[in-house]
Amino acid sequence: MSFKAESQGTINTIRVDDYLLTWMEAFLIDRKASGVTSGTMHFYQIKLKLFSGYCESQTIKYVNQITPTFLRQYLLYIEETGHNPGGRHAAYRTIRTFLYWYEEEVMLKDFLNPIRKVKAPIVPVKQIEPISIENISKLIKACEKDTFAGDRDTAILLCLLDTGARATEFLDINIEDVNQVTGDILIRQGKGRKPRYVYIGKQSRRALRKYLKQRTDANPALWVTHPRSDLDRIKYCGLRGIIRRRSLAAEIQMPSLHDFRRAFALSMLRNGTDVFTLAKLMGHEGITVLQRYLKQTNQDTEAAHRRAGPVDNAGL
Repeated sequence: MSFKAESQGTINTIRVDDYLLTWMEAFLIDRKASGVTSGTMHFYQIKLKLFSGYCESQTIKYVNQITPTFLRQYLLYIEETGHNPGGRHAAYRTIRTFLYWYEEEVMLKDFLNPIRKVKAPIVPVKQIEPISIENISKLIKACEKDTFAGDRDTAILLCLLDTGARATEFLDINIEDVNQVTGDILIRQGKGRKPRYVYIGKQSRRALRKYLKQRTDANPALWVTHPRSDLDRIKYCGLRGIIRRRSLAAEIQMPSLHDFRRAFALSMLRNGTDVFTLAKLMGHEGITVLQRYLKQTNQDTEAAHRRAGPVDNAGL
């Protein structure tokens, strides 16, 4: 069954089973069935709700009513309502994923995927300032010595920086995932549910062992709220609370949890790690995200040449 409908100045043949909200729901069911993380599901739900709300305001009810011009108008609407370039790109990625999925799912011969004609919004590469090593040192000095909380928080700060793991990955680590001799740590489910290894050095291993000696519980989690077994694995909000308390004690501005991951990336690049190895350590499928860090290391080398260039320093 089909009928004619006018959209964006063109006449399209609309199929009753092309109802947009129905296909969005089917897409979310497919994503959940394929095993995406709860965080990814939440991301899709929020972005599709935003898009469907705009479609409703423009009386767009069917997939075949979506045109390249309509998608461009939506991206402009996203910008006008206060979303930054990263938010616009996130909205674009969600629609792109949905429409490519729809195209493959229905396999209609007359369906011309509108996203193919819409370019992704440009995201400027900005310099990202991570937490400084000086401030990490201040945070560690703010941790009490030879107490459970102090030793735990010292180990957390060092291991956050040394692994470069995402906060959620970091909190999911179990004691059995850590080789305390070599420093290998198994991240069982990284982004896309892909496992990988991260590593900690000698200083972090010493701090971790000191913390674990104070554990008297049977909790499998590496990071717990208290040494007693009746308390739980530290949650995301709990980790933020630890950083907040230590920042107040150290009298510094509170860094975000992601700042430790940024500091890891920048330090590894400055110390000679190639981008492909770094991408693997950080759980990235490509090196696109690392481009912003490479920009900073290019600035580092420029500054180094100004300081030590052979011609200027030789007095020729």
